[in-house]
Amino acid sequence: MTIGLYFGTFNPIHVGHLIIANHIVEHTNLDKIWFVVTPHNPLKNKKTLLDNYQRLEMVHMATSPYDKLGVSNIEFGLPQPNYTINTLEHIKEKHPNHSFALIMGEDNLKSLHKWKNYELLLENYEIYVYPRVTKLSDNNLSNHSSIHFVDAPIVEISSTHIRKNIKDGKDIEPLLPHSVWKYIDEMNFYKN
Repeated sequence: MTIGLYFGTFNPIHVGHLIIANHIVEHTNLDKIWFVVTPHNPLKNKKTLLDNYQRLEMVHMATSPYDKLGVSNIEFGLPQPNYTINTLEHIKEKHPNHSFALIMGEDNLKSLHKWKNYELLLENYEIYVYPRVTKLSDNNLSNHSSIHFVDAPIVEISSTHIRKNIKDGKDIEPLLPHSVWKYIDEMNFYKN
């Protein structure tokens, strides 16, 4: 089985994440996609970041209706800061009967050459890239044999936008899976 790993803080997970993941799993040779919930990213504002397990719970809620989508908390037990290559090696050890691929937005491909051991990523893993509004300028990695561009819908919904709108008292229910919206509303997340 080949599993695509879709990394993110998912703070919160929204319908855009599901649209992209579902499209990729249905239109590539991947058998499943696991959403890998990442612990606090030093580049993100911790003040607005929900607890790891609250975000994990929302991803479980969002993916549970879909057989080909799953969730992983593999990074919760790894030393921080963590690097993608370490997670991939760790997950390969834990699941030796599966092969793994990486899923990323076109914006992340621009900076892939700055990632720790990015050469090993390219050498050992297939990378599926979904489009963003901002197109890639010439990038020497675009033509690498491990990089696969997926003609997926461009979804411009962001978790940042959702959090801001919740704080401003706006109705964002259509942007979230119903179970996630209900959980956020009941727990009063992102209101302050």
